Amino acid sequence: MIFRIVLTGFFACTGIYLFASAPEPLPDKAALFNDSRSIHVGNMFNAVNAVNHAARAIYTERIVGVGMKRGLKFGEDWAEPDVEKGPLPALFLRLVAGRMEGKPSRLGLYLGSDEPINKSNLFDTAQAVSFEEMKATKSAVIMPVETVGYVGMYPDVASAAPCVTCHNDHPDSPKKDWELNDIMGATTWTYPTEKLGADAYLSTTEELFQSVEEAYGMYIDKVAVFNPDIEIGSVWPDAQKLALPDRQTFMAAVRQRASMTVVEELVLINPLDPSEKAKEIFK
Repeated sequence: MIFRIVLTGFFACTGIYLFASAPEPLPDKAALFNDSRSIHVGNMFNAVNAVNHAARAIYTERIVGVGMKRGLKFGEDWAEPDVEKGPLPALFLRLVAGRMEGKPSRLGLYLGSDEPINKSNLFDTAQAVSFEEMKATKSAVIMPVETVGYVGMYPDVASAAPCVTCHNDHPDSPKKDWELNDIMGATTWTYPTEKLGADAYLSTTEELFQSVEEAYGMYIDKVAVFNPDIEIGSVWPDAQKLALPDRQTFMAAVRQRASMTVVEELVLINPLDPSEKAKEIFK
């Protein structure tokens, strides 16, 4: 039942994009409604990372980047009651990870680096080896780990100027010469099994969408308190307007960017090696 409800939601969200604009037709719908299909965890990692990639990019570029030009502030201390700031992009991911912890899914998420501002994000020895492999190949590293199950590490790329500026200017940053498109760290996912059913795949990706919405909601709920003059609705900040999208508007943009990959990873009949597929998606 969950499978059918969630999949129906994906088709509704992607609508015209999936069926009118997609370069290749999707497999027959009847084949999709097979709750017993076995999906490799790597395909699920590709899907959830596409959701995270979309959310982080939109938040960084359209909220933080544009918002800072209009006077909005973002910082590590954003959650303090009297601080009028929003979370930095890395902290936004941490918020999402925190919201996922309260969901039934067995998916884990964290951000690590070999040059972190916060030392708690420093890779341990084994993670550092995998990270060096990921930096060399510029593609995901997906591997079994005895005490965890499966781990998927994806490049966390400095794709927007605010990422570079923040890390270079931060007093606790161990590296001061970051440039655009540098690999700053790795978004790391964990899951206990190599295979999962289609129902679990879709319920997990939907829980991540929900977690992104909840994390973004925490930000705009605070903004509404410290700056009630900011327009919050079906709008985006720009050069002329100090405004923020509401939850529905923000998530519509995230879903539009990520849902096609979520569906593609579900319906692949002969999937590429998950690491190679990730390389194609995020190259």
